[in-house]
Amino acid sequence: MAVVGLVALSHHPSPAPGSPADPRTGCEKAGAGDFCAAVAGLSKALRSPVLPLPRPDILPPPTTPGAIDARVTQANIDRTICVPGYARSARPAYSVTGPLKRRMMDAVHPGEPMANYELDHLIPISIGGAPLDPRDLWLQARRGQANAGDKNVLAYVIWRLVCKHRVPLETAQQAISHDWTRAYAIYATPANVAEYHFRHGE
Repeated sequence: MAVVGLVALSHHPSPAPGSPADPRTGCEKAGAGDFCAAVAGLSKALRSPVLPLPRPDILPPPTTPGAIDARVTQANIDRTICVPGYARSARPAYSVTGPLKRRMMDAVHPGEPMANYELDHLIPISIGGAPLDPRDLWLQARRGQANAGDKNVLAYVIWRLVCKHRVPLETAQQAISHDWTRAYAIYATPANVAEYHFRHGE
């Protein structure tokens, strides 16, 4: 799938504060535990924003268009995905995902270490992605630009924006499933990454 080059995010203009397009709000407490691993690279993202290279594995294959959990809707996000611990509780056990990842690795990246790739939900569970639908699962590189760590940063920031009711659930789902690198450029701006970062002890 062709990837349109993006300008460096450090030069990507943020919406004017207070404008309808500005998704930022005051920093509030985040539920501890759900996204500790996902946001470990937030400070790094500020220094090294995503600049996708023209390689084929930045975006998932056409067989992975994304899939949503129909039980999660805009009307119930405050009782589902925005409840601390939701994503962890909805995520399939490793006893299920481990063998699945191995089969996918053997088919797509035979001979390569499993640690080089993350079994990623294209639409994150945290914003209503389907936990075990094969249309939402792909192997994403953990190294290089536009890698799994970068996408995890986007997943955390956009989850916060959805749960702050600043970005509609469906808009977030469509943006990530269509082209997560474009979604990163729109939502994981340096300002949003700084404002919605995770602080231990809060």
